[in-house]
Amino acid sequence: MDATPPLDAAGRLSAALSAATPSQRLQAAMSAGTHPRDEYVAVLVERCAIEPDLNVRETLTWALMRHPAHITVPLLIDEAGSTTNQARSQALHTLSKIRDPAGWAAITPEVLNDADDSVARTAWRVATVLVPEAEEAELATMLVAHLGRGERDVRLSLSRALMELSDAAVLALLENAAEKGDEPRRVHAHATLIMRESPDVGFDAHAARRVAACATLQTRGFLQF
Repeated sequence: MDATPPLDAAGRLSAALSAATPSQRLQAAMSAGTHPRDEYVAVLVERCAIEPDLNVRETLTWALMRHPAHITVPLLIDEAGSTTNQARSQALHTLSKIRDPAGWAAITPEVLNDADDSVARTAWRVATVLVPEAEEAELATMLVAHLGRGERDVRLSLSRALMELSDAAVLALLENAAEKGDEPRRVHAHATLIMRESPDVGFDAHAARRVAACATLQTRGFLQF
């Protein structure tokens, strides 16, 4: 009877990352980042797509950051086009941590307009980290199109992304949106403009200030943002 061949380094990491307890998987990810090997990258990216524990996922991202960007970034760009929500979100998140300009290739209209809020929110944040200056105006147009989308956490994520873009790219778009369209879109645009002016002020204060200045908007709309 033939003996089972021993696992190679990538196989051993894959087995360790499939351990039953999060603490064991966390230790495996830490080991992969502490002693990086090129063959680990595909295993780490694959595990990011299915790992249920947030702390382990963050350690997987850290481990990927410890590997050469010319190996990790192309695989992460491909993963950002996955059919799995978590795979897309985690790949984008990791690209934002690596901050390699080549990662901009992952920021497609598909991820910016993703139907899954968690993926879209990650894409918006990552886009503002990686956007080349020449692409900033186009990115601003795509982000402003989402004003009024979702619940409060989604809208705040979009506002924070829009705060990272230059006045030249986004200010006129926000001012136009604040005057036109349905109420959720106008309210969201107004709130984002105020946040850009006073980023250290809490949201409730933003709402109160804008209610006094914009008689056409209902107080209820601001409080529900």
